Amino acid sequence: MTRILDAAARAFIRSGYARTQMADVARDAGLASGTLYLYAESKDALFDATLRHFASGVIPDELPVKTPSPGATLQEVRELLAAESAAVFTRLRETTERRRVRDVRAELDGIVGDLYDVMHRFRVPLKLVDRCGLDHPELAGIWFKEGREAALGLLGRYLERRMASGHCRALGEPLVAARIVLELVAFWAVHRHWDPSPQTVDHETSRATVLGFVRAALLKES
Repeated sequence: MTRILDAAARAFIRSGYARTQMADVARDAGLASGTLYLYAESKDALFDATLRHFASGVIPDELPVKTPSPGATLQEVRELLAAESAAVFTRLRETTERRRVRDVRAELDGIVGDLYDVMHRFRVPLKLVDRCGLDHPELAGIWFKEGREAALGLLGRYLERRMASGHCRALGEPLVAARIVLELVAFWAVHRHWDPSPQTVDHETSRATVLGFVRAALLKES
């Protein structure tokens, strides 16, 4: 089943939800088209199983996977997003409200590092939502409204406070600076893995370089 879920992820990310056919997944998995229906009874079932597998490591143990009830996939994604982002968002809120800043470099590294680690850990489901969002607007809405926009607002508020206190460079609109940071993190943590001209750099090097770049851009010289 893992081979099928891997093939499904590749197909959905490559072609989007509407254009992906069960035959495409079967071919990528090395199966006959009809055989795939022994594992998932519909494309909806396969998409739901793929999303859940790469988000939480679940491998269906009852086959064929049944078509989810309306709204079930949305609810699962919402609960997962809330659970995984809670710690990051809580730390970001607490850091923003902190009045005494002892080490702004460590503070900024912690914030950007947290965002990078969460996005990298969930890079496949995030890419699935990104590529299939046009066909699943409600699903995309959860990520963009409850995930990215929430992170953007918190990060923008943090940068606004640190710019005002003189710890960070005054680079204009804090929300624009926050969006630049988020897009940089999103590319290197998520999208570069499917880039048509990928750079062969390991995870730790990528992460360290992103943190260093953000640090150099935002922090004043000591």
